[in-house]
Amino acid sequence: MDGQIIDISLLPEDWREGRFLGRVATPEGPSPVLIEQGQAYDMAALAPTVSALVEARLFTAEKGRPLGPVETLRWLSPIDLQVVKAAGVTFAVSALERVIEERARGDSGAAASLRARLEERIGGSIRSVVPGSAEAAALKAALIDDGMWSQYLEVAIGPDAEIFTKAPVLATVGGGAAIGVRSDSGWNNPEPEVVLLVDSRGEAVGATLGNDVNLRDFEGRSALLLSKAKDNNASCAVGPLVRLFDQGFTIDDVRQAEVDMLIEGEDGYRLDGHSSMNQISRDPLELVRQALSEHHYPDGFVLFLGTLFAPTDDRDEPGRGFTHKEGDRVTIASARLGRLVNRVTTSKAAPAWTFGVGALMRNLAERGLLAPARAAPLA
Repeated sequence: MDGQIIDISLLPEDWREGRFLGRVATPEGPSPVLIEQGQAYDMAALAPTVSALVEARLFTAEKGRPLGPVETLRWLSPIDLQVVKAAGVTFAVSALERVIEERARGDSGAAASLRARLEERIGGSIRSVVPGSAEAAALKAALIDDGMWSQYLEVAIGPDAEIFTKAPVLATVGGGAAIGVRSDSGWNNPEPEVVLLVDSRGEAVGATLGNDVNLRDFEGRSALLLSKAKDNNASCAVGPLVRLFDQGFTIDDVRQAEVDMLIEGEDGYRLDGHSSMNQISRDPLELVRQALSEHHYPDGFVLFLGTLFAPTDDRDEPGRGFTHKEGDRVTIASARLGRLVNRVTTSKAAPAWTFGVGALMRNLAERGLLAPARAAPLA
C-alpha cells in the first residue's frame, strides 16, 4: 500500500478544470481524495472509501481536508470496494482475434494463416452488423452453415454481451505499479481500455483508463480458462484517476474517446497501438445495463469497455506474433483521462496482494472512520 507518485505530465492537460477522484496512501492508511480546481482534498472523514463517497455523491471538496501538491502524494488505484467487471469482444477486431485464439488452440504460431482466412471471410460483415439485430441473426445462420461459427462471435454479434469479473475487490493496481502476467504464459498482451465507474443504482459517474492484461495462450486453449487468463496477481491496472462526469466531461466524451498505447521493451522494442471508442459495437451504457442485469452491487462496480487493440506484429520469430517480456513499459493514454503507465513483470514476482477487505475494515476501524453499528431492533 505504498502508492506511486504521479507526475503532472500523466494527468490530462485540462486537469485543473476537471473533477477527479482517486485514493492516496497516507501514514494512517488509504484515503479517498477529490481533486477540484487543481487542488487535492482528503475526504476520508466524510466518506472512508471511494465507494461510500460515490454512493453519497460527495463530489464537492468543500469540507475535505486540503492535502499537499498533487505531485507529492502517493497515489493508489482509484477504486476500492467496487466489483471489477469487464466486457469482452466489443470490437470487431477483438472478435476476430478471439476466434483465432480458439481455432489456434492457444498456439501463436498458427495464428497468422488463420487471421488472413478469417479476415477475408467475415471481416467486413462483422464490422457492419449491429449486435442482436435481424442482420446479425442472418449472419450467424450463414456462418453456422459455413462451419465458421464460434462462441466468440455469439457474444460479438448476438443479443448478449460477454461480461465477466476481472479481479477481486481491492486487487487492482494503480499507475506506476508493476503489472503481472503468469510466469507460465508464452503468449500474452496488454488490453488498453476505457473504464466506467458505476454506482449501486447502475449510473455511470465517471471514467478512467485500464489495462485488462490478457493471456492469449490460456484463453485460446479453452474459453473455460478465462479466469486463469484474466485474474492473476497484479493483472489489472486502473488509473491514474477517475474523471467525474460534469458539464465539461460527459458520457459522450467516452463514446468519442481516442485511446493510444505504447509498449517499450528493455530490448529496444517499440509497438504503438490505437483504439477509437466510436468503433465499439455496443454503446457503453448498454454494456453497463447488461453488467448490472438483475444483480445488485451495493458498493458499485467498474466496467472495462473492451479494446480494439490486438497486437499481431511479430516481436521475435516470424509468425509468432507479439507477447510481453519482463521489463516492458506500457503506456495507455487518452486526452481527457491522462496516461496510465505500468511496467511488466510476472505475477509471481509482482508484490503480493495482501491488503484485502478485512485489512481495510480493520484499518478504517482503527482510524475511527467507521460509524458504530446500531443495535438490532428487538423482535
